[in-house]
Amino acid sequence: MVLAGIDIGGTQIKAAAFDESGRVLATTLTPGEALCGDRWRQSVRDALTNLETATGAAIEHVGLAAPGRAASDARSICEMPGRLAGLVGLDWTDFLGRTHPVPVLNDAHAALLGEVWCGAARGLRDCFLLTLGTGVGGAILCDGKLITGHAGRAGHLGHISLDPHGTPDILRTPGSLEDAIGNHNIAQRSDGRWTMTRDLLAAMQSGDTRAAAVWSQSIRALAAGIASLINVLDPAAVILGGGIMAAGAQLLDPLNAALNEMEWLLDGRRVPLLPAALGDMAGACGAAARAREAAAPA
Repeated sequence: MVLAGIDIGGTQIKAAAFDESGRVLATTLTPGEALCGDRWRQSVRDALTNLETATGAAIEHVGLAAPGRAASDARSICEMPGRLAGLVGLDWTDFLGRTHPVPVLNDAHAALLGEVWCGAARGLRDCFLLTLGTGVGGAILCDGKLITGHAGRAGHLGHISLDPHGTPDILRTPGSLEDAIGNHNIAQRSDGRWTMTRDLLAAMQSGDTRAAAVWSQSIRALAAGIASLINVLDPAAVILGGGIMAAGAQLLDPLNAALNEMEWLLDGRRVPLLPAALGDMAGACGAAARAREAAAPA
C-alpha cells in the first residue's frame, strides 16, 4: 500500500509518498509563487498527481495537514484566520475526488505524528512537541494517543500564559509563550533594532549586549514554559522543532542551563530535549501516518 501525506503551509506545499513502514518513495514541493489567490487548491491536486506519477502507483489513502483547527469530523479545517483563502470548510475528500476519506489535521499535530512514526519520538507514548518558528506550535501525545481535545483546540502550547499582565496575543492570551520566543515579534521585543531571530543572534555573537539581553529573556521564558508543561503533562521527552532550532547551541545551551534551575527533577534526572528529526517533511509524514491509521482494519 502506498500512502500520501500533504502539508499545506502559508509559503509552500510539501507532499510525499510513503510505504507502510514509513519509507519515503517520492516527494514534491510547490513553491510560494504557485500559492497566490486560490491557485493553491489546484496545486494540491497537482502534487498528488505528481506523486502518483513518481511512484507509478494509484495512491488510495491520503492524509492532509494544514494550519488551523480541524473540524470534528476530520474532513476539513474549520477555523484558520487570515490566510489561504478558501481553506476553511473545504471538504478534502470531495475536492480531491477520493474514494477513501482524507483525514485532515492541524499541521503541528501532524508534525508530532510524523515524529512518532518515523522520527525523534519513535517508540514514545508520552511526549509533547514545540515548533519554534514564526510563532510557537505544539502537540501532545498521551498514552500513545494524539490529544485533540473537545473542539480540536488542544496542543496550542504556544498560547500558554507566562505573564497575566502581558499584552494579549492573537488568541487573546496575555503574555504568551509564542510572543516571548516567536520570530514574528522580534522587532517589538528588541525596540525595533532587529526584525529576525537570526539577525538578533548574529548581533549577539558580535558582542552586542542588548541582543544578548533580549535573547536571554526569550530563552528563560521558553524554559519556564517547558518546565510548566512538563509539570502538567509528565512527558518521557520534549521534542523541539521549527526554524529557530537552527540556532543550535545558541538556543540549547542556555535553554538547558535554565531548565536545570527550573525543572522538577524526578530521581535527579531531567526530561530529555530531543531535536525533531524530520525537518520540513514532518507534517507530510504525520498526515500520511494518520491516513495509514484510517486505512487500518477496525
